[in-house]
Amino acid sequence: MPNDAVGYPRPQMERQNWVCLNGEWEFAIDPEALWDDHDQVLFDKRIMVPFSPEAPASGIGDTGHFRAVWYRRAFDLPELAAGERWLLHFGAVDYSATVWVNGRRAVQHEGGYAPFSADITNFLRKGGQQVVVVRAEDDPGDLSKPRGKQEWQTEPHAIWYYRTTGIWQTVWAERVPETWIGNLQWTPNVERWEVGIEARLEGRRRSDLRLKVRLTTDDTLLADDTYAVVANEVHRRIALSDPGIDDYRNELLWSPATPTLIRAEVALLAPDGTVMDEIRSYTALRSLGVQGDRFVLNGRPYPLIMVLDQGYWPEGGLTAPSDAHLRRDVELAKAMGFNGVRKHQKIEDPRYLYWADTLGLLVWEEMPSAYRFTRDSIQRLTREWVEIMSRDRSHPCIIAWVPFNESWGVPDLPDSPAQRHYVQALYHLTKTIDPTRPVIGNDGWESVATDIIGIHDYDDSPERLAARYGLKTYRLFSRERPGGRQLLIGQKHKGQPIMLTEFGGISFSSDPDRTWGYSRANSEREFAERYRKLLQVVRPAPSLAGFCYTQFCDTYQEANGLLFADRTPKFPLEQIALATRGPRSSHDTQWEWYWREQLMTSQREAYLVPPEDHRTGPERGA
Repeated sequence: MPNDAVGYPRPQMERQNWVCLNGEWEFAIDPEALWDDHDQVLFDKRIMVPFSPEAPASGIGDTGHFRAVWYRRAFDLPELAAGERWLLHFGAVDYSATVWVNGRRAVQHEGGYAPFSADITNFLRKGGQQVVVVRAEDDPGDLSKPRGKQEWQTEPHAIWYYRTTGIWQTVWAERVPETWIGNLQWTPNVERWEVGIEARLEGRRRSDLRLKVRLTTDDTLLADDTYAVVANEVHRRIALSDPGIDDYRNELLWSPATPTLIRAEVALLAPDGTVMDEIRSYTALRSLGVQGDRFVLNGRPYPLIMVLDQGYWPEGGLTAPSDAHLRRDVELAKAMGFNGVRKHQKIEDPRYLYWADTLGLLVWEEMPSAYRFTRDSIQRLTREWVEIMSRDRSHPCIIAWVPFNESWGVPDLPDSPAQRHYVQALYHLTKTIDPTRPVIGNDGWESVATDIIGIHDYDDSPERLAARYGLKTYRLFSRERPGGRQLLIGQKHKGQPIMLTEFGGISFSSDPDRTWGYSRANSEREFAERYRKLLQVVRPAPSLAGFCYTQFCDTYQEANGLLFADRTPKFPLEQIALATRGPRSSHDTQWEWYWREQLMTSQREAYLVPPEDHRTGPERGA
């Protein structure tokens, strides 16, 4: 099947020569993790990669407790020319992975949400098929590893769901030269009207290479420059021609209303000008920041109208059934009137971020939590968070980083100096790696270091919410305790923006005995009316710089979505959008009224039906 059926798994470093390895693999469950060598394994099942064995789409659908799983697949790779290499990539394997190629250990990796890869050239056979074996160990009861919403009990309870074990994102191989572009990062600077590029080479070290960078948007050439490679790296700032007039500047600036991407062609050149390696990428010009009590996008206050999105599908768990489903989720968020999502306790597939970049949707990226404060949990979470930021920090859609949520993993934050230092350290480490974005140290309550104060408040009374968030901020911090928790620990409010980053949670489902929410509606009409009343209070609240409603869609037993789990709206999309955005006003341009107008056209129906491409497994690529 063609590779474009799945979409290139790493959209900001796209190469032409790659082979998708999704599809049917041999599989075995190792309940007590007793096997330590692939020769011992009895592969008695078949699984559809990249779905985890807990997900129905995998063909396994086993939600029991098991500590390890094994995968095996034989595949063909085209012969390499002299000096070429094959790289094997894994988008994500939960939690600790060991990979053998043709019986030889190729790579080990720990971290269920971060990618990893290996140069497998020296392990390949000449002629015949290649065999890859993967062992994934994932102790279901280990609370000291970053696990997000993955349940540790046998069945889902409260706000936790079925586990995700083993491979859950795309596996692929790609052909590269003996020296190749191994990492590429983009950093926009609107104030200077330039784009920073950082490129690092891997493979054979050379001192005679150059990097050619060509930037375009539509049919306009923005830059075409060549740089010397020094010590296998390139660090340059690419100056763009400033159009001067605001109208032209605004056309080039990226925002949800105008998601203008700058396309990049990056080529590694030999001394004679021959192209050794070539990738397609993209970036965007946009600035982020905090000014006083407002979030600022491209130098202007920008109200954040967000929805909490946990990124689960009934058939795939954490894995979308197809690339079309990822695109549809971005479209649905915009169709409901939101300009952003808070991806909750999940690091999303890069293809989702690609569609958010392309279609214009803001994303808060949040680290999945560990649930114990131990030396292991500190080391594990910190290491994986750094890997995740390296993967994602060039995506223009990402506007904020969230290392912690609701003091999960730091349960004694008010009384423990060590835990407070941990949160502060992750805040400052995040700002060190990426000083261009706001960081929310601990979203929800008990802030000890943050650029935006996020508050979680599931009070179902619009009147009480109006009284609380219509007050002057000093009273909010001195007298109010949403959720019964202190909002600040060891500091005073320094004037940062305040956001209601979880609220609502109104449940409405056809099976109220098996589902729950923070409050409940008994009919579609009641659900719609309660949502409208909450938004009428929160949207204009003077103390808030934005909000994030809980939640995008139902997730297993949690039935508080605006959409059912299959993404069917609980009341008409245009009515959800109207309630989310409010009546038309002089702020329509800022609040992207055009999305609501689009919903009134025949295109609206496209959001109400699933994507045609339900293909999974080998039909997604290979």
